[in-house]
Amino acid sequence: MASSARPKKSRKAAKKSKKSAKSASKAAAPPPVGPVTLEEAKALARAKEPQLAVKAVRKDLAPPTSPKNVGEERKILKKKTKDELDRRIKEYKATMSIMKKRGARRPKGAAAPEEGEPAAKAAGFAPLQVFAEGDSWFDYPVPLFGGGIIPRLETRLGVPILNLAKAGDEVRYMLGVDERKKLTKQLKQGCPAGGPWDALLFSGGGNDIVDNPMALWVKEWNAAVPAVQHLNSARFNTALDLVKAGYEDLIALRNKHSPNTLLLFHGYDFAIPDGRGVCFLGPWLKPTFDLMNFPPGAPRQEVVNEMLRRFATLLTGLHSEPNKIIFLNTQGTLVQQPSSWDNELHPSKAGFNKFADLFRDKLKQLFPGRVT
Repeated sequence: MASSARPKKSRKAAKKSKKSAKSASKAAAPPPVGPVTLEEAKALARAKEPQLAVKAVRKDLAPPTSPKNVGEERKILKKKTKDELDRRIKEYKATMSIMKKRGARRPKGAAAPEEGEPAAKAAGFAPLQVFAEGDSWFDYPVPLFGGGIIPRLETRLGVPILNLAKAGDEVRYMLGVDERKKLTKQLKQGCPAGGPWDALLFSGGGNDIVDNPMALWVKEWNAAVPAVQHLNSARFNTALDLVKAGYEDLIALRNKHSPNTLLLFHGYDFAIPDGRGVCFLGPWLKPTFDLMNFPPGAPRQEVVNEMLRRFATLLTGLHSEPNKIIFLNTQGTLVQQPSSWDNELHPSKAGFNKFADLFRDKLKQLFPGRVT
């Protein structure tokens, strides 16, 4: 049975803290009348509220924040990220290896075999080897939600997908030093279960053009000017150019290391700037419009729609079927109403299901016989 008595060392430390607090109060005691310094005022406050003095001493005794402490925290976070990536790769390899060895069957709920489809082909199929990189549209970690597009697409394809996506990621980081190395490794080495990748699904760009930096390319509200003209084109195009550079480098990496791997991009949908966040994150759109004194409603939505249309135009320019670069224009999939969205940036469960269906249909078109 555990003792309820406080350890001697703890009692001594507590007494020492209180003694130090008293000494601090006496040493810095303010004059009885007249103006006071900041430190004198703090001492007076502590004299009136003794617990404040004790807390202040304890704070002084705590180890100060240092580059070493920050560095240690970063190491821990980096290790957790690496461990999670290793787990996903191991799980994918084990699952896909079994399916390749034993064969893959149609998932429950899959469409019936097409007329004239051979019996063997109807019973099973060669599993598609797919990996994904991206943001929260692929990796939506909200508890009990069912994830973003990728886990839903896995169910529809009946095969695992190696998901390297990370919520909140931006294109400039996905193609930065660390994540570029991971992408390059996957493209060079191919599927962990053997053979090249059939497809790389990529979701990126949304986080690059919203949130705090958005205030740089949305102008102060002027009722005499059409809403879409409040988007500072020169500045917004600079942000899009950085996104485009990331996509161009991704294409170059694919061309160099795995030229037969198909690239599939998408364009999100027309998000609603209504101020809803999730899990203490967000909102990502409304704060800029509030700052720039926009009236609620249509003017805000028009600017968001214009931003997304320009993003889609960028990706349309990269689309090239002969070069295995496909842009799936998902904009306009959802009815533009709050119930279609879980928050400002992420669809509802039903919404994510719709996008997973679109990805499945596109992959079926691109890989006939490999997708049910």
